[in-house]
Amino acid sequence: MFLLRARKYSPIILSVLLVTFGVGLCIWMYNNWNHEDLAVNNPAINKVTVNNETLDLKSIIHEAEKNVIQIEGQTEDSTVTGSGFLYNEKGDIITNAHVIRDAEAIYVRTANAQIYPAAIVGIGEQLDIAVIRVPQLAGKHHLEVEKDLAGEIGDEIIALGSPHGFQNTVTLGIISGTERNFSVDGFDYSNVYQISAQITHGNSGGPLIDRKTGKVIGINSVGTEDGTIGFSIPTKEVISEIERWSNEAQTEDLEFTSTADIVNSGNPEQFTEDAEYLINYFLESIAIRDYVNAYTLLGSNMQSQTTYQEFRDQYIDIVELEYSELKSKVTENNVVKTTVNVEIESKLANEDKTETKKHTFEFNIDYENDQLKIFAINTDQSS
Repeated sequence: MFLLRARKYSPIILSVLLVTFGVGLCIWMYNNWNHEDLAVNNPAINKVTVNNETLDLKSIIHEAEKNVIQIEGQTEDSTVTGSGFLYNEKGDIITNAHVIRDAEAIYVRTANAQIYPAAIVGIGEQLDIAVIRVPQLAGKHHLEVEKDLAGEIGDEIIALGSPHGFQNTVTLGIISGTERNFSVDGFDYSNVYQISAQITHGNSGGPLIDRKTGKVIGINSVGTEDGTIGFSIPTKEVISEIERWSNEAQTEDLEFTSTADIVNSGNPEQFTEDAEYLINYFLESIAIRDYVNAYTLLGSNMQSQTTYQEFRDQYIDIVELEYSELKSKVTENNVVKTTVNVEIESKLANEDKTETKKHTFEFNIDYENDQLKIFAINTDQSS
């Protein structure tokens, strides 16, 4: 009887044992796989990276313009005007030797219309390069110079300078030739770039900038009489000499002249022109949201009454700014008063909308510590 019962239940017991064994085996295999790293030798999905290194043209030009300097080499009989650019933290400016070779006094005019005396750090005899120093520009942001790579034919370039006294003029082109060799006015030019951008009187010494990198690759030096071809000295060829001059020069040993003879010199036309340039620079800085640079143009009295944050908050909502021709006059107190009509599109607070209004701005411009500054800004909303 007992044997019959055992035979009756044995299939059930065997099934239970098999199920239990199977469940245990599954749990063991799961735990084992869960702790092992899964290796994929041929992944079907790869990480895609996008190389977007091309710099915005307007940004390159605006940053470069801050560091392009107009240079005036004065003699008893004449003034030679050229260009240069700030290239290091010492306040050193690279230019051409022929711009300052015969100068008895050297002055520089910055992009924001400030005027400083300069001293010669080094100057070539047959090489048409020179370095001058302006201590007031020490520590300022400067242009990055290409020291190793040479430009190639077809490379897009940007040439900046002050042709005929028109400061911060920009011309675009390409490198149309390399390794050009010739002599002009006692200077030897070897392995220079031939460029399609125009180089004329006043451009000499200005930077030649690589469109892709924003770095200075050349020093604009000479051009043909018809203005169709220009030549630029590669920075790669001369940077070692420039750096040697800069490192050896001690500021206290250099000879600087005074700016007293050019400040308030009784030339109202020049005074007005400089003041309007300063205002244009101020408005353009606001338009591109460069509030730091715009704030530096204010006189010390305005800055003492308005913090940078307060100044920035006045203009932070501006989306677009357009203005008409400036109208200026020199007052009896030797202050330039300039009025300009400005159309401003601004964002509305807490709304995804904008509004456009017309304003009339009145600027008072005068000298402070030999520098042109904005002493007052009065605004009237016209519509």
